[in-house]
Amino acid sequence: MISFNPSEDQQMIVNMVKQFATDEMRKTYRQCDETGEIPAKLIDKGWGMGFISGAIPEKYGGAGEARSAVTGVLLAEELAWGDLSMTMHLLSPSLVALPVLLTGTEEQKAKYLPAFCGDKFATATAALIEPVFNFDANALATKAERKGGDYVLNGAKCYVPLAADATVILVYASEGGKTQGFLVDKGTAGLKVGEREKNMGIKALATYELTLENCQVPAANKLGGDKGCDFGLLHNCSRVALASMSVGMARAAFEYARDYARTRVAFGEPIASRQAIAFMLAEMAIEVDATRLMAWEAAWLLDKGKDATKEAYLLKNYADDMVLMVADRSVQVLGGHGYIREHPVELWFRNARGFTTFDGMAMV
Repeated sequence: MISFNPSEDQQMIVNMVKQFATDEMRKTYRQCDETGEIPAKLIDKGWGMGFISGAIPEKYGGAGEARSAVTGVLLAEELAWGDLSMTMHLLSPSLVALPVLLTGTEEQKAKYLPAFCGDKFATATAALIEPVFNFDANALATKAERKGGDYVLNGAKCYVPLAADATVILVYASEGGKTQGFLVDKGTAGLKVGEREKNMGIKALATYELTLENCQVPAANKLGGDKGCDFGLLHNCSRVALASMSVGMARAAFEYARDYARTRVAFGEPIASRQAIAFMLAEMAIEVDATRLMAWEAAWLLDKGKDATKEAYLLKNYADDMVLMVADRSVQVLGGHGYIREHPVELWFRNARGFTTFDGMAMV
């Protein structure tokens, strides 16, 4: 029998995250977008909820709960409903923790995972995207070359969250034509972090460009050791996470536009009673729900250990179009009010435009 109801534990997590998003994220997201900064207290409170440490085994300091991609997409949707920038900041450590947990060697797990189980936010990130027009995650321009007991990395990356403060960056590079990950610790010679990027959206999330010039890392820092990592699996986990975030943010935009249309009176009646507006809102709701179901299916396949490449790829492409359409129409529903900063739909529209670019910037 097919069931679309979360388990009791999953519902508890959803309720907890929804409360956090309502009480904390929604009250500060506009200020964060304007200033480009997220309050440290909010980050500490979010970190204390154990989004990442929960799935880390007890022997590394975590709670030892079974990891679930389905639970991850539920969590990601609710967080992104609160605010996308804060969500990507809070979940940035999972860009290292999850790949190490899923594909790392025992030595890598013992070295890196305990850092994600402490009381303080563990600043870590990953670098996948490259500043090229025809970027392809499976054909990276950044190269890794084995030289003796080390690897030498050369290339450039962009849209790297929290790179300036990260204690470790998982850099993806091409080795022999295959994408592999390399754990680069802070202060490694040849790793240069540029100035903070000035983005159209996600303005509260600090992202940076990286330059790798003969950056030398020990061979033991290759993710998965000599056999390497299953990049396809990690990429699918990222696609599902980003799609779920797009669902959460699109849901927020739809709800705001719907409520506005119910209360905005023009020519003696709420604009929601106009067929053009009502049909527009209905299509927005359908697309949000459809994308959510696709995300659940892909996450379920991941939890079952099945190949979810087709589902995750189609989901990501569909979600990218969906979130931009919903955000754009939310601006349209508000008319001239949708274009001013008094209402949040313009912020959601700016964020939505970036989802086609956010490859590898989130993971569940």
